[in-house]
Amino acid sequence: MHVSVEFRTILGDIPNKVKVINAFMGTMRPLINGGSVWIMRDGYRGGAVLAEVVRSGFAESVHRGSVVVLDAGGAPVAVRGDGRGPVFPRSSNKPLQGVGMLRSGLRLDDADLALVCASHWGEDVHVNRVEELLDAHGFGGADLHCPPDLPLGPTPREEALRAGQAPTRTRMNCSGKHTGMLLTCQAAGWTTDGYWEPAHPLQRQLRATAEELTGEPVAAVGVDGCGAPVLAFSLTGVAQAFLRLVHAAPGSFERQVADAMRAHPGMVAGAGAPDTLLMTQVPGLLAKGGAEGFAAVAVPGAGAIALKIDDGNHRAIPAVLSAALGTLGVSWTAPPSPVLGAGETVGELRATW
Repeated sequence: MHVSVEFRTILGDIPNKVKVINAFMGTMRPLINGGSVWIMRDGYRGGAVLAEVVRSGFAESVHRGSVVVLDAGGAPVAVRGDGRGPVFPRSSNKPLQGVGMLRSGLRLDDADLALVCASHWGEDVHVNRVEELLDAHGFGGADLHCPPDLPLGPTPREEALRAGQAPTRTRMNCSGKHTGMLLTCQAAGWTTDGYWEPAHPLQRQLRATAEELTGEPVAAVGVDGCGAPVLAFSLTGVAQAFLRLVHAAPGSFERQVADAMRAHPGMVAGAGAPDTLLMTQVPGLLAKGGAEGFAAVAVPGAGAIALKIDDGNHRAIPAVLSAALGTLGVSWTAPPSPVLGAGETVGELRATW
């Protein structure tokens, strides 16, 4: 479908409004003095119905959202909802940030690099390793800007509460990323003061790397739950970035991140976590979820997927992701999501596309 759609640049004031053709994927072809400037929609327009909750054969609720499926060459295979409007990918940006840290001088073994890209569940292996890395480089938990928290994983959190443990910065699920940021500053010779501020050299490098990998300029900058900057990109841009990671040349920084995460899926999340399950069960798959219903995956030779559930609820992600992987010829069965009545299964949550 080819229509004429008007967009506004996010790159600042550019004289004359720009007409863009081919709104199917929001293809950006700005016609400004023959130049090449990326134009993105003002905001995310909201998605389509991606999943429904069926009780006793009756659909009682739905989850709306958007999903972009790209083939191995980066061309769209399937799109539902808004594939070009900017959203916050939240922690799905972490692999991109990991590449930026490597480019700035960070050097770690694969397991530790996976932890830097993680939203870990606060298991002992995660917390202990964060504390060991900090100590080995002359830092402590107090140097982390992420807030004190209890473990993200349900089992570690329950154990911490039973033991009467207080929230700590190292238990917070982003402590690996923040540790990586401190170590990167040390390696690059940058001050660690305000390392989380958007104007800090570290954050400028991470932003430039993310823009390069997504092929888009940042549409918005916010403060993530951990206190670090969160950068807005389109679903298409995030899917392209993940595809670049898994298809990068062996030994490149992009490939190092992808290989580390896939080799140590338990460090990326934790026992039973969706990212860990996906990377354990599907050979070669790279996965990183984010808060507020975001997920991104890529499979070398097959393609990449980025999706956003509009209401921020994660329960629809596995079913939608399973359907999306199926369009790429990749088989993965999502864990069951039964609907119960009197303790018995009377329905399910299922993808609608």
